[in-house]
Amino acid sequence: MFESFSSSKKSILLCFFGFVLSIGFLQAQEKKTIGAIEKIYLHTDRSTYFVGEDLWYKAYDVRAYNNFLFDNSNILYVELIAPDSKIITRNKTNLEIGLGYGDFKLLDSLGVKPGHYQLRAYTNWNRNFGDDFVFKKDIEIINVYEPGPAKDPAKKHDNTEVIDALTSGAKNTSKVDFFPEGGSLLENVASIVGFKAVDSSGKPIDVTGEVFDSNNELITPFISSHDGMGKFQIIPIEGKQYYAKIKTKAGTELRVELPKATKQGYLLNYRLFRGKNIITINTNPATLAQNPNGVLTVICKARGISYLETTQTLTEASLSFELPKDKTPEGISQITLLDSNAKPQSERLVYVEKEHDLDVTLVTDKTSYIPQEKTSISVSSKSKTGVAKSASFSLSVTDMNGEVEDKDLGTNISSYFLMESDIRGKVNNPAYYFDSNNVKRLEDLDNLLLTQGWRDFLWKTTPVINESVDYVAEKGITISGRVKQLLGDKPLVGENMTLGLMNKKGFNIFNATTDAGGVYKFENLMFSGKTSMYLNSRNEKGKFKGEIVPDPIEQDPIPVSFEIGTIGFPETLSKSTENVFKKFVAFGVKPENILNDVKITTQKKNSRTSIVGIADFTYVADASAAEFTDIYQLIQQKIPGTIAENIDGNNTVRFTRYQAPPLFVLDGYNVVDNLQVDFVQPADVLKIEGIKASFGGYYNSETGVIAITTNGKKQKIKVYNTVKKDIEGFYTARVFYVPNPSKPNPALDDKAAVRNTIYWNPYLNPDKTGNASVSYFNTSVETKVKVALEGITASGIPVVKKTYYTIKK
Repeated sequence: MFESFSSSKKSILLCFFGFVLSIGFLQAQEKKTIGAIEKIYLHTDRSTYFVGEDLWYKAYDVRAYNNFLFDNSNILYVELIAPDSKIITRNKTNLEIGLGYGDFKLLDSLGVKPGHYQLRAYTNWNRNFGDDFVFKKDIEIINVYEPGPAKDPAKKHDNTEVIDALTSGAKNTSKVDFFPEGGSLLENVASIVGFKAVDSSGKPIDVTGEVFDSNNELITPFISSHDGMGKFQIIPIEGKQYYAKIKTKAGTELRVELPKATKQGYLLNYRLFRGKNIITINTNPATLAQNPNGVLTVICKARGISYLETTQTLTEASLSFELPKDKTPEGISQITLLDSNAKPQSERLVYVEKEHDLDVTLVTDKTSYIPQEKTSISVSSKSKTGVAKSASFSLSVTDMNGEVEDKDLGTNISSYFLMESDIRGKVNNPAYYFDSNNVKRLEDLDNLLLTQGWRDFLWKTTPVINESVDYVAEKGITISGRVKQLLGDKPLVGENMTLGLMNKKGFNIFNATTDAGGVYKFENLMFSGKTSMYLNSRNEKGKFKGEIVPDPIEQDPIPVSFEIGTIGFPETLSKSTENVFKKFVAFGVKPENILNDVKITTQKKNSRTSIVGIADFTYVADASAAEFTDIYQLIQQKIPGTIAENIDGNNTVRFTRYQAPPLFVLDGYNVVDNLQVDFVQPADVLKIEGIKASFGGYYNSETGVIAITTNGKKQKIKVYNTVKKDIEGFYTARVFYVPNPSKPNPALDDKAAVRNTIYWNPYLNPDKTGNASVSYFNTSVETKVKVALEGITASGIPVVKKTYYTIKK
């Protein structure tokens, strides 16, 4: 089918080195913009889950143009989207040097139901470049106690109309598209034509066919080689039109017209010949006669950045050259041919695979284990000469649940960073093209680029980064807003802003001053979990003043576009689900222990017990408390022998017998910084206790004790100069539980004995020698186990490794 690279062709082989123009400035400008674009990938422990399980993930954030880990954003938004396109849970994952990790509980009590879900991840910075740079992964969640996995009705696509069906009767919903190499056919020039066949839901189907000319003479037969895709060669003759008769495996017959050939122009052709990437410029006699010395420019780009450019004068019908591998980045290259007017004439996508000086190994200490036996795994990341190579990996060990062969060909870190993230739309079984044991993978990948890739290539239009972007790269959580006059919009300048953040880890105080626009900003805050935020404003005299108008702490999520009809999962899913059901039954796992989270609770007491000792004065709050403007006025009025005053610009209260403020106790906690008391709203107070003695019961204080008990609820009245609310910080990722026979934990060990993810480690990083090792104990089930390693090296090389072992008695 392909013409051989003859000696005559070699005579016109042109090495790019002699023709490359100076494009350093161009590259510098492109890298300035493209280099700042992030790409996100999530490695999950599995792609199919059961209600009640946990989903574990590791996040990788890299530069779009070279796949180097990118320390640009520190907040990654990870969302789980339900079949009805609603976001049911969302994590703020902390990224450090481009890496982060987290998890989701897939609990029925949280609204997780069986069906097809989407896992989505992006940074605030990603928003500047649209939906193309948002990571998406389809997963399926099954209720093992239902008769079978949930099936969502397939959605029909608008582009699956019938094309000249020959058969009668039932409506034909198959579709076949043809894609001439380079973008068009050219009269009297041998051309490659790619094709892709899909059914009504967009899934690939195998076809056979024949091409005929307008005289109904057979030109060439063709057959799909993988996933409904293939190619054939044709020489369009002047004055003739061509069509194809196609037959699917189901017996459906189609007739499809091929694109009409142009009379003049130029075409690009690509061949992989003996390990060399050969690009050929072709034209026909009519074009040469019209333009005998055509000046053409070839520009080669990878992920939006030019790496080679040459201008040639075409005096013959064909001109060939080699893409030098040392100049060509790994992945998809976009080759564009321009005429003397800078008008595109032809374009070709090619995939360039490079051999790396990298040897990553994944080895288990045995190939077979008995149930609950200890397993040790060793990972090595070195050059071929044994020099350590820095990398970050994540490791998942999963029960294959009766599957003999691993049929998971879904997204992995190699397929995503090297191919999927550069093509819009869903690629069926993307890992197929990156399986080193698959000898046909590069040929089939070229067919993909001829068809779906050519149509949906992401970098046809280079994303633009303006000097003023709409969404900034978040280094931490930002709390901002403005302060204005209470009865007007005039900004209050120089207001002293105090921010308090209190959670389980403690209480922190931050200070800022409003600028000329009344704007305050607390940037790059790092806190985790549910946190109580207290914010107030004071003037230079320390008086609460003005109205705080806070900004939203988070942007609204990106709109959801989730088409469940395009998801394809292995046909063996029902069998594995049945095996999981049998496993749970055999080991006595009850539905309530799987579908709901187990929590240990104690009975809540109706009243709080004071631990400050016997109070001299106790005030139980009534309706009058809400009439006071601050907590210190309330104490002065309700606790005898106290006086409110300002010491060094700070409001406080003291007992008249002492010269210093008392020890404050807030909701049972010793207050370290009295600013915590400033944030208490009188309307939130339940009780105030005052102890004048030198020793206040459990607490020691030489200036007395003031104990304040609040209701823990949000403020009941509008306070304009104070904001009090609960906010969410970074998600605190859980640690994957690993049983230890020497330290048994029956409540957790019983569940771990039959779980489908046996082991998960998001940070398996080689040491200075290039080695890493982990160990864990197997489940109680006899089964085949898959060990999957994914990660990326310091030089931006994505890595995928798998190995397998068995558990049997």
